[in-house]
Order: sequence, then C-alpha cells, then structure tokens
Amino acid sequence: MSRIQRARLRAHNPHTTTQPSALPTAPATASVTGRRPAARALAATATLALATAALVAVPSAAFADPGAPVVLAANTLPVVIANLQAWVMGILAALATLFLVLAGVYWATAGGDPAQVDKAKGALKNALVGYGLAVLAPILLEVVKGIVGG
Repeated sequence: MSRIQRARLRAHNPHTTTQPSALPTAPATASVTGRRPAARALAATATLALATAALVAVPSAAFADPGAPVVLAANTLPVVIANLQAWVMGILAALATLFLVLAGVYWATAGGDPAQVDKAKGALKNALVGYGLAVLAPILLEVVKGIVGG
C-alpha cells in the first residue's frame, strides 16, 4: 500500500487523531429524522384537503354543471358519408403508398432473383389497385349514398 493510500485511509477514519481531513466535511445540521418530514406531510395533507373542499364548495365544479342545457345531436347522413369518404380515401392511399415502397425495396434487393422480382411486381400491382380504389372511393360512396337514399 502506498503512502498516499495510507494517508487517505487515515483521513477517512474517524478514530484517528493525527491530522484533520483534507476533504471538506458537511456542516452540522439538524437531525433529518426530526420534525421536518412530518411537517411536510401535514402541509401536503392540508393542501389536498383545502383543494378538495374548494372543489366541493363550488356547485358547478362539484356537479360539473355547464349552466345551460346540452343538446347532443348526431351528424346527418351526408356528413357521415363525407367523413367516411375522407377516411377511406386516406387509408387506401396510405396502404397503396406502403405497397409501393415495399415493391421498390423488393425490386432493389432482388439482385436478379426471379422469385424476388415477381414478388416486387405483385406488390407494385397491389399498390396500383390501392391507388385506383382511392381514386374511385368517391364514386363508390356516391353509389352507396344513392342506395341508402341520402
């Protein structure tokens, strides 16, 4: 053991009376297990109780009363069909784009393998079908609207 290591061990040993430690020590403070944690817990409990009392005391907050009658109305059929059209077109376009990207990846990684090229062609056909359905979605929904009577 070197001289420096022995000096460090002596400095950390509270039973030695040789030299005071060169390391800074923490100042003497009040006991951590004193009243401070209990006071914080009491303050937190009091704050929670006060907030709960304030919420219960105000009727609109306690009963969630909006103050005016709430009328719930369903959308009309044309609005529902327009929303459905937007969703269907978005989903079809996203799927078609996914298949187009997959077709490109398959074709780029084929490396001359005929099975992989056929797989890429199939994904490309699926992408084209998806884009076609996305374009035809408004027409198909007009047919559905005509059948339903909207």
